[in-house]
Amino acid sequence: MGSTVILGAGQAAAQAIVSLRQEGYEGRIVLIGDEPFLPYQRPPLSKAFLAGELARDRLLLRPPEFYARAGVELMLGTPAVRIDREAKQVVLADGRRIDYQTLVLATGGRPRHLDCPGAEHPSVHYLRSIADAEALGEKLHAGARLAIIGGGYVGLEVAAVAVKKGLGVTLLEFAPRVLSRVACAEVAQFYEQVHRGAGVRILTGSGVAAIEALEGGVRVRTSDGSAIDADLVLVGIGQLPNVELAQAAGIVCDNGIVVDDEGRTSAPDIYAAGDCTSHFSAVYGYHLRLESVHNAVEQARSVAAAICGKSRPYRQVPWFWSDQYELKLQIAGVNRGYDQTVLRGDPQSRSFAVFYLQEGRLLAVDAINRTAEFVAAKPLIEGHARIAVDLLRDADVPLKGLMPLS
Repeated sequence: MGSTVILGAGQAAAQAIVSLRQEGYEGRIVLIGDEPFLPYQRPPLSKAFLAGELARDRLLLRPPEFYARAGVELMLGTPAVRIDREAKQVVLADGRRIDYQTLVLATGGRPRHLDCPGAEHPSVHYLRSIADAEALGEKLHAGARLAIIGGGYVGLEVAAVAVKKGLGVTLLEFAPRVLSRVACAEVAQFYEQVHRGAGVRILTGSGVAAIEALEGGVRVRTSDGSAIDADLVLVGIGQLPNVELAQAAGIVCDNGIVVDDEGRTSAPDIYAAGDCTSHFSAVYGYHLRLESVHNAVEQARSVAAAICGKSRPYRQVPWFWSDQYELKLQIAGVNRGYDQTVLRGDPQSRSFAVFYLQEGRLLAVDAINRTAEFVAAKPLIEGHARIAVDLLRDADVPLKGLMPLS
C-alpha cells in the first residue's frame, strides 16, 4: 500500500489528507508539523481570532477525531531537518528517520523580517501562527499605541481590529500608497480613506530606519527622520516561501518549489502544494507563487489525485479575500501587467468593483461588497474574455451573461 509523508500541517496538508482518502488511498499517512497544533485556518489570525471573536478550537480545519478515523499518524511540534532522497526518508530534529514512498511538501511560508537596527526588540511582532496571534492579541488593549509597518492586507486587517479595540494605530508604508503591490490606485485610495475615517493614522512614503527601545515601548525612526512612539509594533512586509528543505535536497526552486499542474516537483515521488510552491499558470502563461487558501486546497487535491494514479490538473483562476470593518474584498485573478482599469459602481457607496485589463483582456477584478461581479468574472478571466468597456462600467448591466467581444 505504500506510505505518504506530508511535511507541513497547514491548509494544503489537511486537504491532501482528505483528498487522499476520498480518492481511495489506503496506505500509511504521516503528518509532520513544526507547530504543536493540528492543521488550522490562518486567515482568521489577523481578523476574527485576533479580535477575540473566534476561539482557538474553531480555527481547526478538522477535529482530532477526523485524523483518528483517517488513520493519520501525527508528528506535531517536531520539525523536519532534512530530506534523504536516496534513502527515501525524512529526518526529524530529534533524530528519527521516517520512511516514505511518496512525500508531499506543504511547508508554507514565513513572514519577511524587518532589517534595521532594533528589529529584534521584544515589542516587535509578526503574524503567521496561533502563537504569534496570541502574543499580539494579549497586548491589544484600549489606549495602547500600535505601529504597523507595511500597508498590505495583513497590516490593514490588523489595523481594523486594533482601532475597533480602541488602540491608537499608526501605519507606515514605504510605497506612495497602501496595497501598492496588489491593487490599483482607486482601491488603495478607497481603503486609505476608510482607515483614516476610522481613526488610523497612515504615513505613506515612510521607510523604517531603526527601532529604539523606550521604557515600556519603542520609538520607530523613519527614513525621513521623524519618530513614532509605540507600545508595540506589528511588521507585515510580505512572506517568504519555506523552500530550504527542498533546496537542500536538490529539488528545483524558483521563488517557490517549482511544480507542474499536478503538483509534481523535479524529484521523483515528491510533490508540493500551497504557499511554498511556484506553478505555471495556464490562465496567465507564466509562473505564479500564490498565498491563498484556494491555491492550497486545489493544489492539494491535484496532488492527491496524482498520487492515486489519477489526473486532476490545477488550472483554475486564483481567488483571494480580505475582511476589514464591514467591507468584504473579493479578488478574482491576478492583475500583473494590467494597462487599464474600469470602475463599476461608486466607491463612496462602499460597494464597487474594479476590473483590470491588459490590451482589452480581462485579467482580474477587485470586488468590494460586490459578490456578483466577483463570481461572474471568474469564467470570463479563465476564457481570456474581452468585454466592451462601457458594459463593464455600467452597474445596471449584469456581468453574468455578458458576451465577450469577438
